[in-house]
Amino acid sequence: MNAEPFNGGFPDIASAWMLLQRQILLKPIRSEADYQRMLRLAGQLTAQINGNADSPLADLVGVVKDLIQVWETHRVSLPKAAPREVLRELLRTHGLKQKDLADIASPTVISDILAGRRAISKNVAKALAERFHTDVGIFI
Repeated sequence: MNAEPFNGGFPDIASAWMLLQRQILLKPIRSEADYQRMLRLAGQLTAQINGNADSPLADLVGVVKDLIQVWETHRVSLPKAAPREVLRELLRTHGLKQKDLADIASPTVISDILAGRRAISKNVAKALAERFHTDVGIFI
């Protein structure tokens, strides 16, 4: 591609980004729905370039595949279990302790959740989903 290197033209970049976003929603994958959408996009783009590494879309395919790989690498196979058990598994697989979630909820709240004395609130569920890059529904 013969694009000039970045020269600080943020208004031009913002305009180009908005145009691209109207065509394809290119963003980090944060849910299973995003993941499925990105898989479909990767398939469509791959079919479009048809193995042509010189295609102007080849780099876009690479970016989409990188987003997919990041999601697949960081996504943990979660048990079909109660939200507190899912949280327990996430803590275990990420090598975290309850105190490591102090930015989300106090260690006492996390302890109460894990012990089954407290349900996970919507705000805590949302923060946990963002922290662990999962769908919020697994915590509710």
